Amino acid sequence: MNRYTLFRPLLLGAVVLAMVLAALSSVLSQVPTSALSAAEIEGLLYMREEEKLAHDVYLTLYEKWRLPIFQDISSSEATHMAAVKTLLARYSLPDPAAGKGVGQFTNATLQGLYDQLIQQGRQSLAHALRVGGAIEEIDILDLQEHLAHTNHRDIQTVYENLRRGSRNHLRSFVSTLQTQTGEIYQPQYLSQTAYEAIINSPMERGGR
Repeated sequence: MNRYTLFRPLLLGAVVLAMVLAALSSVLSQVPTSALSAAEIEGLLYMREEEKLAHDVYLTLYEKWRLPIFQDISSSEATHMAAVKTLLARYSLPDPAAGKGVGQFTNATLQGLYDQLIQQGRQSLAHALRVGGAIEEIDILDLQEHLAHTNHRDIQTVYENLRRGSRNHLRSFVSTLQTQTGEIYQPQYLSQTAYEAIINSPMERGGR
């Protein structure tokens, strides 16, 4: 295996990320900015680190279990992180993830959640896949909450795309859990009705 083959996934990931961000910047440039409320600012700062939490957990669990889904979705979460960072830059907000390594967070709640999820995910592959499902459920609910507190079209655009991505990720973890372990996933945060509506719908386009 030559060096190009070894690093090809990283190179492709960087190319895809650059393309996604270029497309996002093009879309957002057409939307005027205006002053943000305290709730909108808090939401952006929180979601930047929550997407980092997802990325860091999946990266760490991939190192533990070497199951491709963790690596694939961690790459997707990198685009989610970058999308929120684009909004932070757009509104001249500080980046709470700046200078933070894997598993390090400014927000104490997210730090505690990361530590808890890593501990759970290291117990078994089934635990790890359920952790993935839990993260995506939490993400869906948090994005839903933040969407309810913003009228800014640029923020809505990003949040809707992140939520669509989280629904796709949840579908993937549910399917992989059954394939790998035979276990039927049970929702941990979503209502049964909301969960079934997602799982019984096909994968959505545009969520990455």
